[in-house]
Amino acid sequence: MFLQKKLNTSKKKKVNHNRYKAKILLINGPNMNVLERRETGLYHGISLKDIIKKMKEKAENFGVSLSFFQSNAEHEIIDLIHNSYKKVDFILINPGAFAHTSVALRDAILASKVPFYEIHITNIYSREYFRKISYLSDIAEGVICGFYDQGYIFALEASINFLSRNGSLVI
Repeated sequence: MFLQKKLNTSKKKKVNHNRYKAKILLINGPNMNVLERRETGLYHGISLKDIIKKMKEKAENFGVSLSFFQSNAEHEIIDLIHNSYKKVDFILINPGAFAHTSVALRDAILASKVPFYEIHITNIYSREYFRKISYLSDIAEGVICGFYDQGYIFALEASINFLSRNGSLVI
């Protein structure tokens, strides 16, 4: 009985909304706009729209600003990353196939000086050989792969913890 009352009265952590509102940018690369119809045995019909909806809710709960971008064009992603310099606190990126092919994307991220997590819906290390190589992994704060849509939530929570540890966000 006492334990039950104790559990019911526990309080959630609240975000101090009077402080700076951290800006997190979610970038999705090629083919993510058609995710729900890609290899259903591999991606299980997950849609980018559903991922974004869940991410918005989570970001709102933590009081962070979360913006979204998807493109199949490498130069558009690179331009966005260039423009994030001193404007964005953290980047979450699912580079898709660009992870395995784009030195230019790697260079853009390095030039932005913005910390980031690399996200992949599937476990890239259990797939084809060419997918096991990422030009971003060694410069990322972390890599989250194989957790399907839940990996995005893990990445958002981890970025909030990262910003909290660095004093950019008070939880």
